[in-house]
Amino acid sequence: MTEPAHLAAVRRSYDTVAAAYARRVPAPAGLDPVSRAMLAAFADLVRPPHPGPVADLGCGPGKVTAHLAALGVRVFGVDVSPKMIELARAAYPDLRFRTGSMTALDMGTDELGGILAYYATHHTPPHCLPTVFAEFHRTLAPGGHLLLAGHVGDDEHLRPTRAYGDHPVSYESYLLPPERIAALLEQAGLVVTTRMVQEPQGGSGRRAGTVLAYKPTRPQLL
Repeated sequence: MTEPAHLAAVRRSYDTVAAAYARRVPAPAGLDPVSRAMLAAFADLVRPPHPGPVADLGCGPGKVTAHLAALGVRVFGVDVSPKMIELARAAYPDLRFRTGSMTALDMGTDELGGILAYYATHHTPPHCLPTVFAEFHRTLAPGGHLLLAGHVGDDEHLRPTRAYGDHPVSYESYLLPPERIAALLEQAGLVVTTRMVQEPQGGSGRRAGTVLAYKPTRPQLL
């Protein structure tokens, strides 16, 4: 399968900023109470005895992966950036991390008890999201849950050139309305149970959207 064109830019950019990213981005303990509560709710849904491991897709340096593991989740991390995976393995040697892409997950059908996509899908061009969400549906076991969180907006297309300590980047970001993200997940066969939007804190920054969904045990009737 030919790799989507945007992945090379994402990989190269996050390899470049990996060390600065790991220093600057807070661990989940430093997140706002609502974000921490959503991660805790997701952990409640996917921890044993729920069948199947949980994949933290776009895990970066592994901070959220480690947070879920501390909450009793059987979790491993996947990221497109080899440098991010190198940092994650060094920081959390007892956890599993591997390189991979959300567009073609190296996992079996119905293998996962849960998927976390935490600020991980906004670099994906909108026309590629159906492929990504179809992979989420394919790899989730029936009854498995997805938590997707990230920046949202009104069809904003951002092309930054520097990030995380003024390092050069070439990725692009696509900030979609949260209702469209939820609709695309439903079109992929997932059942959305929760949609939440957090306004920028202190009047600055960007809105954040969170969607909780699951794969039904039976195909949904259209």
